[in-house]
Amino acid sequence: MSENKMPVVGDTASLTRSFNEDQVRAFAELSGDMNPVHLDADFAASTQFGQRIVHGALVTSLFSTVLGTQLPGDGSIYMSQNSQFRAPVNLDEEITAAVEVTAIHEKKPIVTLKTTVTNAEGKEVVRGEAVMFVPWMKVA
Repeated sequence: MSENKMPVVGDTASLTRSFNEDQVRAFAELSGDMNPVHLDADFAASTQFGQRIVHGALVTSLFSTVLGTQLPGDGSIYMSQNSQFRAPVNLDEEITAAVEVTAIHEKKPIVTLKTTVTNAEGKEVVRGEAVMFVPWMKVA
């Protein structure tokens, strides 16, 4: 377990990656989400997306990685996450999941964070908010 620092409003953390064919298929198997827009190139070509897209839940899973390993960090626990999907993510498209501390509860070890995913062109593809319980955090 790494040393966690006390979060401060304005703190940020991020992770950049892409999802390939094998990862999308593995997620479909694990989740049971076999929607052909994710798995069938011919079907996906007939949709408004024109090609296969990554599962939204797989994209937002990056928030869990950032929140649980960077900010707030080890031991923090999700209380809630809301997400608005604003644009698709294509297979092998580089995206960046970022979080920013927007509020810290005065009397409880609870942190609220803005959550966003942007693509390589800087277009916001997901936006939302996470609330995290941070058991190691010192409060008044």
